Amino acid sequence: MKKVIIVVFTIVTAIMFMMLSGCGKDKVVLNVYNWAEYIDKSLITKFEKETGIKVNYELYETNEHMMAKLEAGGTNYDLIFPSDYLIEEMIKKDMLQKIDFDNIPNFKYIDDRFKNLDYDPNNEYTVPYFWGTLGILYNTEMVKEPVTSWDILWDEKYAGKILMLDSMRDTIGVALKRLGYSVNSTDPKEIEEAKKSLIEQKKLVNGYYVDEIVDMMINGDAALALDWSGPAMDIYWQGVEYIKYAVPEEGSNLWFDCMVIPKTSRNKKEAEMFINFLLDPENAYQNSEFVGYTSPNKVALEMMKAENPEVFDMPAYMPSEEILSRCEVFKDLGSAKELYNQAWMEITAQ
Repeated sequence: MKKVIIVVFTIVTAIMFMMLSGCGKDKVVLNVYNWAEYIDKSLITKFEKETGIKVNYELYETNEHMMAKLEAGGTNYDLIFPSDYLIEEMIKKDMLQKIDFDNIPNFKYIDDRFKNLDYDPNNEYTVPYFWGTLGILYNTEMVKEPVTSWDILWDEKYAGKILMLDSMRDTIGVALKRLGYSVNSTDPKEIEEAKKSLIEQKKLVNGYYVDEIVDMMINGDAALALDWSGPAMDIYWQGVEYIKYAVPEEGSNLWFDCMVIPKTSRNKKEAEMFINFLLDPENAYQNSEFVGYTSPNKVALEMMKAENPEVFDMPAYMPSEEILSRCEVFKDLGSAKELYNQAWMEITAQ
């Protein structure tokens, strides 16, 4: 009888263990796909502790890399962080779900000037995350002249000391702007001209990079780099004073990155919970200070001004109205995207 009792007890214990293990398997896992170095990861841990939701966090380097993976299928991301022009394309392709803003009460903290923009005119699919400009990082110990024009990235005296972005729209957009054209040009002749200028420039270029640029600039491996405003702030927060940032006089790109929920999401409500969490002013401030980019959250911005007022005089953090007046927002190119793809393939193949 004792042996029978022991066997029964063992079986019951095993069943209970399997039942408890099964409960663990029902735990929601939120699949988040974001740019590298684009969130304070301690916030992910905080969200997991507060909600019991596990976050699976994956990274991409450019909008185009992210889009290629989504279009290839087989992914079930719940939350992604694309830029304006890609959002416009994704809406046209019916790749996004409309957001239930009843689940995001903290949306009230978003400044109105970041709502109902051209890429989402009815504010149905997007919640603003960060915004900024595209410009030039330069080492003041190596570059003594004023950095006022894109031409400096084509200056032979900096041969081997120029870094370009491994990002199709940004790099071709700069070449177009330098030539006096729109960053959204769909004119084959203008795109061809921009392509040829970038191919000609390649003999001066150290390479095409994304995340490596900050360290290369700090280490003195380059004098000039095409980059977004956020890395300039990252460098500032690190206490490096000899790297500065400028938006050239010809004008540049003004960009907006947003949080969106793909149609393939299996955890829409939990994705909205995470969005609302990131919009909490304390969290948004912490995230902005860590990442370096400017928050569209008006309360977080007030907190930043109280703690770090000097950054509001920096064009990398708060570009002036004069700078903004010279900038354009990228648009979806439609069928002309193929012209850019072909040009980019020829540029990077050289």
